[in-house]
Amino acid sequence: MNLQTGDTDHFGSRSSLHDAHSIASAEFVARLESYESSGKKSISAVRRTFCLFVTFDVLFVTLLWIIELNANPNLIEALKKEVLQYDYYYSFFDIFLLSFVRFIVLIAAYAIFRLRHWWAVAFTTATTCAFLIAKVILSKLFYQGAFGYVLPIVSFILAWIEAWFLDFKVLPQEAEMENRRLMIQSVREQAPLLPPGPISDGQFYSPPESPAESDEEADEKQDGEKLLV
Repeated sequence: MNLQTGDTDHFGSRSSLHDAHSIASAEFVARLESYESSGKKSISAVRRTFCLFVTFDVLFVTLLWIIELNANPNLIEALKKEVLQYDYYYSFFDIFLLSFVRFIVLIAAYAIFRLRHWWAVAFTTATTCAFLIAKVILSKLFYQGAFGYVLPIVSFILAWIEAWFLDFKVLPQEAEMENRRLMIQSVREQAPLLPPGPISDGQFYSPPESPAESDEEADEKQDGEKLLV
């Protein structure tokens, strides 16, 4: 009876392990599928941070340009002079327009089309640097007060921060996440998480029980031998 009880307990423990393995496999597969679906439907957090910084770039340059316009006694006249009577040597409107174009290109490339290459930000940064260097050398911005220094320097620095952030943060982290996802997917394909097959009763057996009288006969035989001696 003890052997049968032990086999029953062992069989119950195997069944419990089977159930735990099935639950763990189902949870792992569910988490992997949710990870894959979320990776396909949304952009990464580091890419969203980059897009947010690009938006900050255009808003900050716009704010500085509006402050420069308000420095004049008449805002409307200053706006007409900057835009309608545009002069490359004295106007700040082209720096604002360059920041806006940079915003459109980067958002379209890395938020809408989700580009995974650095050529777009390299193009915007190179164009910004070339234009600002030429404008600082040829124009008369330094005669316009402090904004003649602030706007070109700020736009130059922001363009290079965008290039650095994409090349050293966004692309490496997304490549690492993609490699991790492919590794998990390959492991799942090579060794699928299948629950073990049902346990048959033939896997466990109990040795035949010895007759209860055999022990008593052996004891009586030993007692008889002791009396004869």
